[in-house]
Amino acid sequence: MRVLVTGGGGFLGKAIVKLLLEQGDEVCSFSRNIYPQLTELGVEQFVGDLNDLTAVIKAADGCDAIYHVAAKASVWGHYDDFYQTNVVGTKNIIQACRCCEINRLIYTSSPSVVFDGTDMEGIDESAPYPDHFLAHYPQTKAEAEQLVLAANDETLATVALRPQLIWGPEDNHLVPRILEQGRVGALRRIGDRPCLVDTVYIDNAANAHVLAGDKLTAGSVVAGKVYFISNDEPLPLWDIVNRILAADDIPVVKKIISPQLAYTVGGLLEKFYRLFKLSGEPRMTRFVAKELSTAHWFDLSSAKEDFGYQPEVSIEEGLSRLRNWLQQGR
Repeated sequence: MRVLVTGGGGFLGKAIVKLLLEQGDEVCSFSRNIYPQLTELGVEQFVGDLNDLTAVIKAADGCDAIYHVAAKASVWGHYDDFYQTNVVGTKNIIQACRCCEINRLIYTSSPSVVFDGTDMEGIDESAPYPDHFLAHYPQTKAEAEQLVLAANDETLATVALRPQLIWGPEDNHLVPRILEQGRVGALRRIGDRPCLVDTVYIDNAANAHVLAGDKLTAGSVVAGKVYFISNDEPLPLWDIVNRILAADDIPVVKKIISPQLAYTVGGLLEKFYRLFKLSGEPRMTRFVAKELSTAHWFDLSSAKEDFGYQPEVSIEEGLSRLRNWLQQGR
């Protein structure tokens, strides 16, 4: 097949690209930049913005399937930036599928689309969307996910995956943030409850996407459905944070602040940043305060039964690989 991966130069996108190439597919990428690693892999690259329908159609022309991985992912920013990339961009991907007669669309969503600020313990895909979101990212991702699922029909089969906290070597988002703040002693445990949290190693997240894509056809068991994806090894949040820090020989986090204080401080910082139109993002937001003080682990039965997902790389093995990668970069 010829497959388009949006965000093919990103952390997850690149891992999916490599797996698709390994199974013999011809792969092209649509991103805002040219990535030398993709060039070395022989991947044709299209440069543009997701909110440019003409550019999206040009990249999609001649493809058999699209893995829509690209998104604006952050806990802070202007709503329109999130909306244009996550919602308008997804509308354009769906439109491109229709125009180019592409019959398979695999969408990368997020468990945050159903997060209501309380514990999510062993929940499955029947969990409803919340009435209110604390950040623009989950709000726009939820809207985009619903667009993808609603687009499923006899001519376009769609599926959405919700990987939880992807990490591993070459991570350019989660791991660097943890390490950077850990080095300067800026991390604080939010509360003292041992809240269990799922994460997913990068290879497992990419494999889940390819497995779902291989299973996806019109009327198939996965068509029109959404799936949680994780390592299926929930651990107390600060245990996994401390183990990531330890992989780079950074001291563990011991200082604690209350969830109520973190939430209050987050709200104040949000107002301060809006009032003075500050660049960057606050060190704490209400969304982050809730995320770091609640449980997030999921029932993976559907993914296991419907397309045979099994995490192949354990957290222990993943941490070993992460440590080796970090040491190579020193």
